[in-house]
Amino acid sequence: MKIAAIEQIPIAMPFARRYDDHAGRMRMYDMDQHLVTKVTADNGLVGYGNYEDNPNPAPQTQIDALIGTSPFDHLLNDYHLALGMALYDLMGKHLGVPCYKLFGQKIRDRVPVAAWTRPCPPDVFAAEVQRAVDQGYRVFKMHSDARYDVIEQTRAAEKVAPPGFKLHWDLNHNRTLGTVLPIVAELEKSPIVGFIEDPVVWSDIDGWRALREKVKVPLIMHVPQLGGIQEVIRGVADIYMIGGSIGNTMLSGFAYGKANIQCLIQQCGNTLMKAFTMHQAAVLPTASCHTINLDDQFESDITTEKLPVVEGLSPVPEEPGLGVTIDEQALAAAAERAHLPAYDYIGVLHFAGGHKGYSLGKPDVDRMTGTEEGRLAGIQHEYWIDDGSEEYARVLKRLKEEGPFIE
Repeated sequence: MKIAAIEQIPIAMPFARRYDDHAGRMRMYDMDQHLVTKVTADNGLVGYGNYEDNPNPAPQTQIDALIGTSPFDHLLNDYHLALGMALYDLMGKHLGVPCYKLFGQKIRDRVPVAAWTRPCPPDVFAAEVQRAVDQGYRVFKMHSDARYDVIEQTRAAEKVAPPGFKLHWDLNHNRTLGTVLPIVAELEKSPIVGFIEDPVVWSDIDGWRALREKVKVPLIMHVPQLGGIQEVIRGVADIYMIGGSIGNTMLSGFAYGKANIQCLIQQCGNTLMKAFTMHQAAVLPTASCHTINLDDQFESDITTEKLPVVEGLSPVPEEPGLGVTIDEQALAAAAERAHLPAYDYIGVLHFAGGHKGYSLGKPDVDRMTGTEEGRLAGIQHEYWIDDGSEEYARVLKRLKEEGPFIE
């Protein structure tokens, strides 16, 4: 079997209806932009892949170099993930086996999975958590954001989260130890905070170690600056996040397994991506933490089925290849669908003392206030679209003349 053709198809995924308002559309801008790669073999078999993190097509020179080669020449490749995944889908279909058999011995039939959304006000976050609960999830990943109070968001989520439900807070690897210590101490009091990702700058190894000695909630490191194993030796985190290029993900995952250190796979896309991630997690010894794929962000998919979530778990597909079937009509519609446009707006920060901060678009809170993220208790944010008012015109004029301001 040889590769006969490779097609790269930019698509727009349809957002879930819960985002169908101006705040939702602005909050989710660009998350609908995906790349689907379709690899056709000379025997007529077709493999598919999908990726959201990098929706840009792979270089044509790389694509041309693969034509005429065997997909099996590219095991554990580090190509664009949509391309690499499509090759595995093709190989599995050719052999009549699920993709996980190309990675190793299967050790789990189901994998914990997490829900997700982008930063939002506490009341919206609570509604998202309730949505996730209703859909069967038991873990929710959320990025903190300087525009919102992470403690208030957590307290809002507590009101709707059932027993055993856990938040995975990503703190954005942008704080000093002095700022993050009181935040983590407060988060630890919550019964639903189960994971804290990137609480301090990645390169601050001593800060990570000092924090790990003080907290009981598992710390997750996303991008180890020393490669991962050196961080394990120095004891900086409890869980390491992997994902992206296939070869590196599997190599790292097996290395963490050998060290008896838990790993977590995060790679974003639709049901194709989730299915592929299930196959990887099925064989990695310590990939027993949840996975994050963002397939819960869309109203419909380009596959004829979605992987169910029951008690926070999704099954590892058993059919050949990725184990899910492409809906060709849905794929064609996604290729024709327009991407969500970028909207102009004024960002309005509401400070606890009653003042307001204004910016054109998303505010740079740290620069505007001189503080690190998380230091401003009670802060809130709103998107202000031109409503034709004199006040909007006044603020817009001042922003164009002076830049961001507080009044």
